[in-house]
Amino acid sequence: MVVGIIGSGTMGIGIAQVAATSGCDVFLFDANSAQTEKALQNLQKTLDQLVGKQKISLEKSRMIFSRIKCCTELSDFIDCDLVIEAIIENKEIKTKVFQNLEEIVSDQCIISSNTSSISITSLSSELKNPERFIGIHFFNPAPLMPLVEIIPGLLTEKKLARKIYSLMESWGKIPVIAKDVPGFIVNRIARPFYGEALRIAEENIATPEQIDDAMRTLGNFRMGPFELMDLIGIDVNFSVTKTVYTDYFYDPKYKPSLLQQRMAEAKLLGRKTGKGFYDYSENAEKPAPEKDGELYQTIFDRIISMLINEAVEAKRLGIANDEDLELAMQKGVNYPKGLLAWGFEIGYGKISETLQKLYEEYQEERYRQSPLLRGMVN
Repeated sequence: MVVGIIGSGTMGIGIAQVAATSGCDVFLFDANSAQTEKALQNLQKTLDQLVGKQKISLEKSRMIFSRIKCCTELSDFIDCDLVIEAIIENKEIKTKVFQNLEEIVSDQCIISSNTSSISITSLSSELKNPERFIGIHFFNPAPLMPLVEIIPGLLTEKKLARKIYSLMESWGKIPVIAKDVPGFIVNRIARPFYGEALRIAEENIATPEQIDDAMRTLGNFRMGPFELMDLIGIDVNFSVTKTVYTDYFYDPKYKPSLLQQRMAEAKLLGRKTGKGFYDYSENAEKPAPEKDGELYQTIFDRIISMLINEAVEAKRLGIANDEDLELAMQKGVNYPKGLLAWGFEIGYGKISETLQKLYEEYQEERYRQSPLLRGMVN
């Protein structure tokens, strides 16, 4: 199979590595040729490290690298069977690229986007042949994260999702199929992990350090929400939240945080700028949180209840089947358990009670319960 990748940023080169490792010939294009050159240099370093750790042989490393061909023109994609776009999250820019691409590739070529939050139906609607367009959403870093969300739009040919599902399995990935809704599975359900944590910090109920510590110690999350936002990039996380909020017609559940906006404006974006909610400069010490068992329990109950409620609502709306909903959160963002199973373990009655108390305290639709949750009280 011949695969074209548009965009040679972290995600683009990561997808290229996955495809090449699986035996595909890969054409890599970026309007910024210097970016492509840098990406290939970084890939070589990554492959050298894998060889050094004896994860792959030197021969395999050379084979992977040789399968990725740098392109200077989109016209080099003429023989591609599949194209995956991984550029800036901007609908107008993406649409223009897809329209140009349609004039180059064959009618049989599948065109896809790695978008994390833009509607697949919306992106395909401007194309001459929208039936062959689909969302294939990898998670960063693509070579390490197993989950791939497959998102057919309303105009996508019915059998294409299953075809891509099988392809992703052959690439060693764990695919799930999601409805074309804002945020798909992971970026929709995960919003309260960040949003509710930010709300708690904004109200001076707890510090970011305390919130992170509570979620790690009580929830067994690998990273707390503020650590994770710093890793993802505060601007990137904020942008996804804004997209989901806007696309859900300003539903209060997804309302962005003013604190996060101010951090983005100050260019305190996390690890990539050296400072975000934490300081990553060379000799900086991470502040130790002031531990408080009762406060920690309140933090955990509040965030986990919001997450479970969101998963239950996704189930109610049929965004994906139960198995895929559970898999997506465990394999896409490393949650220690599937949220539906977690709700059963804690007790849906307790989740409902926590949300009801928050609703009564704040009088905000943000804390409304899924109609299905009330029916699941045990």
